[in-house]
Amino acid sequence: MCGRFASSRGPEDLAGIFEVEKWESGDALAPDYNVAPTKEVYAVLDRPLKDADDPSPVRQLRTLKWGLVPSWSKTPEGGARMINARAETVHEKPSYRRAFTSRRCVIPADGYYEWVTAPDERQLEVEGKKKRPRKQPYFVTPADGSVFAMAGLYEFWRDKTLPDEHPLAWWVTCTVITTEAETAPLAVAPEEGPRSLADIHPRMPLMLTPDRWDAWLDPSRTDVGDLRALLEPPPHGLMRAYPVSTAVSNVRNNGPELLKELEGPEEGTLF
Repeated sequence: MCGRFASSRGPEDLAGIFEVEKWESGDALAPDYNVAPTKEVYAVLDRPLKDADDPSPVRQLRTLKWGLVPSWSKTPEGGARMINARAETVHEKPSYRRAFTSRRCVIPADGYYEWVTAPDERQLEVEGKKKRPRKQPYFVTPADGSVFAMAGLYEFWRDKTLPDEHPLAWWVTCTVITTEAETAPLAVAPEEGPRSLADIHPRMPLMLTPDRWDAWLDPSRTDVGDLRALLEPPPHGLMRAYPVSTAVSNVRNNGPELLKELEGPEEGTLF
């Protein structure tokens, strides 16, 4: 899954990476090293400009709220629970299928955090035989330092309790698509601990390599089978993972120190 990630690149940097044609300087976000659900995040999308005469899609960098609210939802309250969509079923789930065929985006990040749950420990928790252990967080990021481009969907929701001119009348929200975690060895693994992403967690955000960005963002592509082919996991051996401070477990903590690599797991944690 993806429950937290880091996003420190500024809009100028992202605009260059993704060949963005339009972004509003007033929408700039501060670097966020502990992005949690319901926060504002950057998203790259192809969409016609509002009130423009030309209906052609334009590559845009927008700020969206993380946690998708379907257009048909009566309230936005469920958004915090819809931060992830499974690649295997995103095309058929009522909350995601319409966005899947017409409102796709890329959510850029430095990488994501995941907390280790070893299989034996997980089973003991399920059976109620062990209290929830103190888990070691890991930061997962491209080994070459490039942007971690997560496949996402976005949606518009109208708050009918507010007048049209109200700035909060429309919500634009997003979700991150996840897939099965890689079982192949990491490009760079910690000296002790997990050797693959699957050793950390059974799910991972679906990273899109640059050769898939244009196809994924193209709103004219609506064939479900064609789009599902774009959800193939990236090639193995692109990622590294390393232990970071358990301070990231508290959403109030935020700063570049959260990305500092530890020499090994903190005392009292798994691995």
